[in-house]
Formats: sequence, C-alpha cells, structure tokens
Amino acid sequence: MKDIWRGWKNPAILLSSIGLSSIGDFIYLVAINIIVYQLTGSAAAVAGLWIVGPLTNIVTKFWTGSFIDYRSKRKVMVVTYIVRAAFICLIPFSPNITVIYGILVVLSVAKAFFHPSSMTYVAILVPKEKRKQFNSIRSFTSSGAFIIGPAIGGSFILLTSVEATLWLNALFFLFSAILLIFLPDKENINKDTIPTLTFSQVVQDFSVVQNFFSQNKYISFTYFGFIIVMLFTFAMDAQEVVFTQQVIGLSELEYSLLISITGIGSVIGAMLLSIFSKFFSLRYMIVIGIVMMTTGYVIYAFSWSFLSIVVGFVILGFFNVFLNSGITTFYQNNVPIEIMGRVTSIYQLIQSAAQVIFILVAGFAADLISLRLTIITMTLVMLFLSIIFSFTVLKPNKAFYYREDYNGKDKLSV
Repeated sequence: MKDIWRGWKNPAILLSSIGLSSIGDFIYLVAINIIVYQLTGSAAAVAGLWIVGPLTNIVTKFWTGSFIDYRSKRKVMVVTYIVRAAFICLIPFSPNITVIYGILVVLSVAKAFFHPSSMTYVAILVPKEKRKQFNSIRSFTSSGAFIIGPAIGGSFILLTSVEATLWLNALFFLFSAILLIFLPDKENINKDTIPTLTFSQVVQDFSVVQNFFSQNKYISFTYFGFIIVMLFTFAMDAQEVVFTQQVIGLSELEYSLLISITGIGSVIGAMLLSIFSKFFSLRYMIVIGIVMMTTGYVIYAFSWSFLSIVVGFVILGFFNVFLNSGITTFYQNNVPIEIMGRVTSIYQLIQSAAQVIFILVAGFAADLISLRLTIITMTLVMLFLSIIFSFTVLKPNKAFYYREDYNGKDKLSV
C-alpha cells in the first residue's frame, strides 16, 4: 500500500491542484457573466466574454510555446495561478466594462500559458504507464468541477455577493499554486542557455514544429483529426441555448436541468473510466469515445422533446471523457517533451482561429437556412469524419503509436 501511495503521491497532488483550479474556472464563469450583465445590462457584452479567449489565443499562441519549452513548466503553472488569483481579485474594483475586459485579456493570456505548461508537466511528472489512468482521473475531476463549480458559485452569490464570490474564486487558484510548490521540478534548466524571446527565435521554433509535423505525419494527422471533429462541437455548443429553447421548445428550467444531467453523465463516465481504464486500450478509448460522442450529437440534432435530448446529452457527456482521456494520453506518449510546449501552442493557435470561423459560419448558416438543418448537417458531417478517423486509429500497422509501458515492457494496444 505504501509503494502504491509513493508512486501516486505526486500525481495525486497535481490532480488536486488541477481539480481546484477547474472548480475555480467554473465559479469564475458564473460570477463574471453576472457581474458583466449587472454592469452593462447588455447581452452582447456578455456574449463578448466568449470571444476574448479565442482572440487572445490567436495573438499569444505564436510565442507562448517558445517561452514555455525553455523554462520550468511547474514554475510557469504557479505564476499563471497567482496572476489569475490577483487579477480576479481586482475585478470587483473595476470602474467600467473597459477595465473588466482588460483584466479578462490578462486572464486569457495567463490561461494561454497554463494549458501547454500543464500538458507538458504531466508528461514529465507522470510515468508513461500511469498516464492513461491519470488522465482518466483528471477527466473525473474536470467533470466533477463542471457540477460543483457552478453550484458553489451560485450558492455563494445568493448568500453573499458577486464580489465576495470572485474573492473566493481567487482563493481556489491560490491554493492550486501552493499545492504545485510541493511538487518536484524534474527539469535541469540552465538559465544561461535560455534564448531571448525574439522574433527570429519564434520563427526558428516554428520551423522546429513544422519539422515535427512533417516527420511524424501519423501523429500530426491523428491529433488534427481530433481537433477538426471538436470544431463542430464548439460551433454547435455556441448555438445550444437557441436550439434547445427556440427549436426544441425547452423552458429555462428544463435547459438548466439538461445541463446538470449532462454533467452527471460526464461524472459517471469519468468515474467508471478512472476505475476501469486499465481494461481499455488507448485506441479503443479514442474510437469508442469519438463515435459514441458524435452519436450523442446526432440524437441531439434530431431531438423533438426534453427526453430525447436528454438521451443525446447523456451519451455525449458520458463518452466525451473516453475520447479526451485517450487522445491526451496518445498525445503525451508521442510528442517529445522537449518540444511539447511549442507543438501544443501551435495546435491551439490553429484550433482557436478555426473555432472563431466555425462559430461565425454556423451562425450565418442558421440565419440563411434554419438552425435545425444547420445542426443536423453538422452532426452528420461530424459522424462521417469520426468514422473515417476511427479507421485510421484502428489500422493494425499503427499499433506502435498506442503502446503502453507496464513494468518497462511495451504492450501493444490492439
């Protein structure tokens, strides 16, 4: 038992840190929407909150990877947590919406640094044979945060105020930073060899990433395929409220209940996966996850009642954790740690730019034809792409990319 705890002590601390910050993310989401709406009374101002992140990513992802890969990932994560805690504390003192949006940009920049750093630090800290279960448990904590975060945020706002809720929110990020301090760095970084972050250095790092893409076509194609499928989900999620209430005819209460049920489905899926992940090979986690999640979206697109849409949402919520855990482990196992920050940043740059385009195209299409037809078309295209994607994952000659190490031995996922 002591040996098991010793092997999982550091991953457990990292999971606790990430879990607390995930809860903080959802508390923040509830509070910031309310405070912006109270300050402006404008639905457009609230909608603008959803654009800040992708736009900031487009600007920052060009160079975040170049910064991260030459520095301690743990320290970068700690600093991003502290920055987020400090600036969230400042939101209640903001005199107008312009200042709030300025703070949101800073928070988005901090988050842009966090994801590539955390992706790489997990690969550094967690041994390969533990990554699949680690990512499964991480999905469980993220799914739990989806339910716990809004519940804490909403309850605290009712009992106190939005301002007090934001200060509580900051504490979650501060505690996350403190937990990371107890973890080892595990990186031998010579400060004298860290290159200056210049335009030429960024261009050089782009060439490194481009070489990785060209020399590892299967890895690049697989992760790009995952991103393309997920772009359809982002575009549909942006139209979710309108579709469920105006097309299906759900009330606000039914919609709130629907989101809660979806969260419960995700939690159950993540909990079962974290317990039984060793019985699933990586490739089948990915294939089952992407096909069943897409099937859930197809049911959602053709729904006509609250019950039918619940079925679709539970399926997509349940199997989404299989897909995310599987693809994250695949990515961490196949992308070299020394360039993972740069590769992750470039992937996210492409994803953010395409996300904005997809959301705009889906919105225009819904206005030109109909929202129902737009959603149905997108889900059918997504289902077709997911089936093609699954065949590439299941190719027998690609089993090497899905191998898992147990006690130093390679186990092929078949």
